[in-house]
Amino acid sequence: MSEDPPQRTARKGRGALNDPDVRFEAWTRVAIDDGWGSLDEPPPPLTTTVGIDRPRRVIAWNQSPDLPFDRSLNPYRGCEHGCIYCYARPDHARIGLSPGQDFESRLLYKADAASRLEEELRRPGYEPASINLGANTDPYQPIERDYRVTRSLLAVLAEFRHPVTIVTKGALIERDLDLLQELARYDAVAVMVSLTSLDRGLKRRLEPRAAAPRRRLQVIERLSAAGIPCGTLIAPVIPALTDHELEQLVSAAGDAGARSAGYVLLRLPREVRPLFEDWLHHHYPDRAERVLSRLRACHAGAAYDPQFGRRMQGTGPWAALLAQRFRQACHRAGIAPARRITPSSAHFQAPPRAGDQGELFPESPAPHR
Repeated sequence: MSEDPPQRTARKGRGALNDPDVRFEAWTRVAIDDGWGSLDEPPPPLTTTVGIDRPRRVIAWNQSPDLPFDRSLNPYRGCEHGCIYCYARPDHARIGLSPGQDFESRLLYKADAASRLEEELRRPGYEPASINLGANTDPYQPIERDYRVTRSLLAVLAEFRHPVTIVTKGALIERDLDLLQELARYDAVAVMVSLTSLDRGLKRRLEPRAAAPRRRLQVIERLSAAGIPCGTLIAPVIPALTDHELEQLVSAAGDAGARSAGYVLLRLPREVRPLFEDWLHHHYPDRAERVLSRLRACHAGAAYDPQFGRRMQGTGPWAALLAQRFRQACHRAGIAPARRITPSSAHFQAPPRAGDQGELFPESPAPHR
């Protein structure tokens, strides 16, 4: 019998080519040919399965100086969009699943997220500030259509008039226009629609189950027309693969009604690097080395620099040129080169609950004279 690394297979509608081992496990896997050509057989269909995640708290806190928010909500673990570049892939290893195809097919949803959120917002001493939906995985990935966790969280935030920012590449956000408009009444919402490429063929390989590029531009247009502050996040910018579209993407977003724009250079933390490199050599072998070489030039010779202040935009001449191109593109499009629109927390209030003290002693009617 012969032993080989796990098979690399491009599956329709999936981004990763394989399932790398979980870094926290003490074992590794190999594919074994039993002598009957088993390694030549096509892999079985990859279906999406969904389990339940029950965290004690749903608000995740961070102290990153690179982010314009210190708290976020993540309705799901894993993401069916299957974007090969997703920096959240390594988090799947923390629950014993592979950051590869497991990340995009073995998902978890937070069943009681809305009630947990309400509990946390009602805690004594809670200070409201903008909370982000979509910091890790997309809140409007395909399973949201059935599980509706994101909508339940938005309903709580709207009831509390709590400021929220949303980052998504999913068109399903249009379903929640009623809640977004309610939040917009109090200047408490902003949406950033993520754009990567206008090339449909590249998008299908890069982000297999995300909304089409033109559909995302339509989301910006429809949300903006409905009074929802909307911007775009060009993310990730991939050197020698998508960077030539930067100006076109900013211009298209501006024409659709985007009020602000930001960009993020491709990030390859932990398992994302080998997954992306395998994908790149499989789909674009003629330019793979050029992409990786230019990326290393932005990170002092490494594929990725995790340091705050450098990980999002990189350093060096090429990174500086990209930043200059982005500023000029925003100026020509007439939109602000800022990564986020900041909602207001001025109208935050905890709504009364049935059984609150005030309802136990209703005001007595005035006596008759």
